[in-house]
Amino acid sequence: MNTIALAVVAAIGLAGAAFADPLEGTWRTIADENGNSGLIQVAPCGAALCGTLVRAFDASGTEMASPNVGRLIISETVAQGDGTYRGKVFSPDNGRTYNSRLQLSGNTLAVEGCVLGICRNGGTWQRVN
Repeated sequence: MNTIALAVVAAIGLAGAAFADPLEGTWRTIADENGNSGLIQVAPCGAALCGTLVRAFDASGTEMASPNVGRLIISETVAQGDGTYRGKVFSPDNGRTYNSRLQLSGNTLAVEGCVLGICRNGGTWQRVN
């Protein structure tokens, strides 16, 4: 009986992994206006997806301390279909949160943020894993 229960638990766990959203994983941002970049870990948060800054790098590519490590950079993000996602994106270089449009294409993620119809191109992020 224990073997059957373990098999059911394992099957459920594997099924959950098979249905992971394609946006999940780690993404390297482009350099911001200060030359800094980071690694964003995207994972489910409730019914949406969120991305947390897990590592920060200076303009030379050296890992650096940042008060934004651990902060949500992507939040309230929901798939719209065809690789498009809508939600919020925080920009550490200016401290503002924007309505986001993310476009996933393979291992690249085009990021854009808008406030009151004024949009800012967040560049194209690359999947790290």
